[in-house]
Amino acid sequence: MSSSVSSISSGSIAPQLREISVAHSPDSDDAFMFYGLATNKVRVPGLKFTHTLSDIETLNRKAKDAFYDLTAVSFHAYPYLQDHYALLPSGGSVGEGYGPMIVANKEYSVEQIKNKKIAVPGTLTTAYLVLKLFAPEVQTEVVPFDQIIPQVLQGRYEAGLIIHEGQLTYSKSGLHRIVDFGKWWREETGLPLPLGGNAIKRGLGAEIMHEVSTALRESIQYGLDHRDEALEYAMQFARDLDRQLASRFVSMYVNERTLDYGEEGRKAITRLLDMGYERGIIPHKPRVEFVD
Repeated sequence: MSSSVSSISSGSIAPQLREISVAHSPDSDDAFMFYGLATNKVRVPGLKFTHTLSDIETLNRKAKDAFYDLTAVSFHAYPYLQDHYALLPSGGSVGEGYGPMIVANKEYSVEQIKNKKIAVPGTLTTAYLVLKLFAPEVQTEVVPFDQIIPQVLQGRYEAGLIIHEGQLTYSKSGLHRIVDFGKWWREETGLPLPLGGNAIKRGLGAEIMHEVSTALRESIQYGLDHRDEALEYAMQFARDLDRQLASRFVSMYVNERTLDYGEEGRKAITRLLDMGYERGIIPHKPRVEFVD
């Protein structure tokens, strides 16, 4: 563990504790990443982490108001909150040739799907940004992410844009995958698809920002080093997944790229946001800045 992470009991430093509010999505990959911090396996002297779980679109919108100190966000949302937050170099969810998908109740062609109204999990999600890069004129309607598959099955929508565990469960519902945007993005750019990351409030100051950044990386490393226990913890957030599928999902989005984006990962984030800005989807010129 790094020097900033300690096993000192909280009782001995309680008078000096500074609370750091942490927010992330209630899904298995985020839970796996934050396992070390959430269970006090990883601690930082002088800091106390309090955790809130909420869907990613809610977190995106709260981040626009600088609500939490450390928050998971969609990369699409980052230009809207970049004045208040910087990105951490770890904690990202990156699709290596896989990612959000359009699924439908029929086997539509790629051109046909562009003429359907698509249920989307939120207009600040990265999935929505990539959909708009793929089909700028497509009609969409926002539906809670965990209701998209059920509502497509009920016939309320002909197609849906799915994120999170739905990427592994849609087929058993009888739906058809029309486009996998991780694959589409790789073919378009040669890069992995950066979906979400963790942003930290600039107002905390450089020292605390760095300490929190180190703690998150240690939490991810702890989960990877103690995979069975971290996966057991994450299973409580694994909607509709058995242990085997949950393990697969975690492996997809918590790996070496999660510890550090690397040059390629950072390039992919900048490329994605610049494309969104150049095509008029993002109104603010992106300034991608990391805590290093």
